[in-house]
Amino acid sequence: MADYNYDHRIVLSLYEQMEKTLKRHRYIHSVGVAGTAACLAMKYKEDVYKAQIAGILHDCAKMYDDSELVKLCRKNKIEISTFEEKHGFLLHAKYGAFLAKEKYNIKDKDIINAIKWHTTGHENMSLLEKIVFIADYIEPTRTKAPNISDIRDVAFNGSDIDKALVMIMRDTLHYLEDSSENIDSTTLKAYEYYKNKI
Repeated sequence: MADYNYDHRIVLSLYEQMEKTLKRHRYIHSVGVAGTAACLAMKYKEDVYKAQIAGILHDCAKMYDDSELVKLCRKNKIEISTFEEKHGFLLHAKYGAFLAKEKYNIKDKDIINAIKWHTTGHENMSLLEKIVFIADYIEPTRTKAPNISDIRDVAFNGSDIDKALVMIMRDTLHYLEDSSENIDSTTLKAYEYYKNKI
């Protein structure tokens, strides 16, 4: 798929804005996600420009704490679940999607949805959503996640992106399984959906 209306000035501007907005470690992570998403987009024939934009903006709401995110979502009439209300950190994805549209002037729905779902995933994700979800987990500064090397290998050398998706969801759920109260049902449903699919 050809990149649509690639404008390096927009990409550069978003990088500059994120550098000013995010804490240093979060900005470095976001740059890593943008680069990894772009590489995955090349492999799986998704739009590289869209992947780069979604990647650099995916954590654009990370400067807010949990209680602030709950308030901001309510103020802007963004639907939140009971689980999200108790685990406010998850809302940086939904509020980030809102900021991408309202503050950073991103109108492409696929980019906005990739930001919205990059933390939990969901059933029947678009290719761009999968790419950003995976890039967030495997970007270069991520070194402590279990099976990270294997997941990178599957993502870049395999032929089915869903296999990498399942590996990430499996490890995430395994990490959280000590307390079922910390498991988002959206991620659990997504894991079951893609596990059965592959």
